[in-house]
Amino acid sequence: MAKTILEISGLRKAYGAVEVLKGVDTTVKEGEVISIIGSSGSGKTTMLRCINMLEEFQGGTIRLDGEEIGYNTTATQRRRRSERDIARQRALTGMAFQQFNLFPHMSAANNVMLGLIKVKKMSRAEARAVAEKWLERVGLGARADHFPGQLSGGQQQRVAIARAIAMNPRLMLFDEVTSALDPELVGEVLQVIKGLAADGMTMLLVTHEMRFAFEVSKRVIFMNQGVICEEGDPKEMFVQPKTERLAEFLKTSSFN
Repeated sequence: MAKTILEISGLRKAYGAVEVLKGVDTTVKEGEVISIIGSSGSGKTTMLRCINMLEEFQGGTIRLDGEEIGYNTTATQRRRRSERDIARQRALTGMAFQQFNLFPHMSAANNVMLGLIKVKKMSRAEARAVAEKWLERVGLGARADHFPGQLSGGQQQRVAIARAIAMNPRLMLFDEVTSALDPELVGEVLQVIKGLAADGMTMLLVTHEMRFAFEVSKRVIFMNQGVICEEGDPKEMFVQPKTERLAEFLKTSSFN
C-alpha cells in the first residue's frame, strides 16, 4: 500500500463573507497523479494555495507527511506557525503557476539555481549541476544560458517547472500551467508533466485540459461551489458521471 502523503480534513476558506472552500476532505498517496477539475470559482486554485500556505484558511487541517501545515491545532486553540516554520514547510511542496514568474534578468539556469543556493544552501557548482539536469529533463538543456525573453512561453513554463522540481519537493502542485500559453505551445508542457507522472512524481493538477486529465490521472476530483462534488477513476467519472452537475460540466468542456 502506498503511503499517504497529504491529508486534508474539513478545509474551510473565506474571503470576507464569501466562503470559497466549505469543508474539503481528501487524501493523496505517494505516486498519485490527481487532476482537480471544475468551473472557475469552484475553489480549485484556492485549495492548492492553502496547501502551499500562500493563503491562510479559517478551518480544518492540512497534513503533509503527518505534520500539520501552517498551524498548530489543539482541542482548545489554533495558532499560526512562525514564518520560519512555514517557509520550511512550503519548501516541501513545489508549485508551478499560470504565470511563469521567472526573473527576466537571470538565465534559465540561474532561475533554477536561485532556490537551490538560497534555500538548500548548495554551492554554485552543485546548484548548476542540478539545474542542468532538470533543464535537460524538460527538454531545455541547450537553453540553459538563455534569458526568459529569448524563450517561448512554453519554454518559459518548462523552466518554471524545472525550478520547482529541482527543489526535490514531496508534492508538486500545478495550477493551470497551460492557461497562459498559445494553443500550439500547450502540448510541449503537458508532455513534460506526463513524463514526470510516468516517473512516479506525486502531483495535484488544476487543469481545464479534460483529455489530458483523463489520460494522465490516477484519480480526478470534481469541485463545485467550494466542495468536492465527485471523485474517482477518470475512466468511470468521464464516461459515466454519477452527478448531474459533473455531466453538465463535461458537456461544456473540451472532453469528447
